Amino acid sequence: MKRSVFIFGVVFWVLFVLSGVVFAQGLKLKAGFIYVGPIGDLGWSHAHEKARQILEETYPWLDTLYVEAVPEGEVEGVIDRLINQEKVDIVVTTSFGFMDGTFNAAQKYPDKIFFHCSGFKRAPNMATFMADFHQIYYLNGLMAGALTKSGKIGYVGTFPIPELKRHINAFTLGVRRVNPRAEVHVRWLQTAWYDPQGAKEASEALISEGIDVLAFTEDSATVVQVAGEKGLPSFGHYSPMLSFAPQTLVSGQLVHWEAIYLDFFAKVYAGLYNNTNLEKVDYWWLLGDGAVELGADFGVPINPAFEEALKGYVVDDPVYGKISVYDLVLTVEKAMADPEYAFSPFAGPIKDRKGVVRVPQGVRLPLQDLITMEWAVEGVSGPWPGEPE
Repeated sequence: MKRSVFIFGVVFWVLFVLSGVVFAQGLKLKAGFIYVGPIGDLGWSHAHEKARQILEETYPWLDTLYVEAVPEGEVEGVIDRLINQEKVDIVVTTSFGFMDGTFNAAQKYPDKIFFHCSGFKRAPNMATFMADFHQIYYLNGLMAGALTKSGKIGYVGTFPIPELKRHINAFTLGVRRVNPRAEVHVRWLQTAWYDPQGAKEASEALISEGIDVLAFTEDSATVVQVAGEKGLPSFGHYSPMLSFAPQTLVSGQLVHWEAIYLDFFAKVYAGLYNNTNLEKVDYWWLLGDGAVELGADFGVPINPAFEEALKGYVVDDPVYGKISVYDLVLTVEKAMADPEYAFSPFAGPIKDRKGVVRVPQGVRLPLQDLITMEWAVEGVSGPWPGEPE
């Protein structure tokens, strides 16, 4: 557990005591977490599980349990069991595809609290949350654009939902900022969030087509391992993956779900959140909130093995002038982490790959447009299900 997270939890506890909130002695809450993948996937579900452990270790008044590898269509039955048999007070569902089932359960159990990750449907007793990576993907894209020699970068995606489209677009915008002719070639699996075999086959197919840098959204380290075997740069996803390819993993996106969990559960325990006032509660936490981190591992934003190459790739940036990509990444990261959100990857002008202006000059894409994104930016190559006409 990071020291900052521990301090955060202690501060919250002290604030509750000082505020005069008093609870019945021995009162405890019980929460059930539902994961779409196995906790050993090293990706999405693994990261949520690590955060659950931190949450339970931090708050003595909270008991938790989890159910892993739940098919998205079966979530309502699992919720029934958690509430009726396990007697949980709070249900946390952690996949976009759990949204409708969670919403239905919220109507069925109005006295319970529901917390859903990555969706947009809410109710008086159902809040939503997301630690979003579009900022980190942009930073990864800057590095990918500098490292590709062929100008062809591969991306293995699971399902073409708005979240992945947003991330791929941000990644591509970063690539094109430093390498305007480069393209990001996308392959969709559309099988499961955890599909190591599919990820292996897609990676190998992309490599056979001439790509020389790989990024992905799939809940294993397979893409990183395939790239490492070929000596190609890659970017990790959700969990630290440096150990799987210490010489070829450049960086990646790391999540701190515990930052959101600690905040939400403390407010429930304090009575600030309850089963009647959650309809407008939507956590959308980014770099500045401490929910996400750039890195191949925690505390390793850029693999030192790539420092020389990135420092040697100098661009004439429209904002910062002559600057190495290494310094550009760290400079833009600092700007995006600013509380005033000084820089957004989705600030106009931005056109889609059909030439339509999607973000005009001087406009920063609002949250609603980010979470419903279907179009592809210039530089994205390959199929794009649901692409607007």
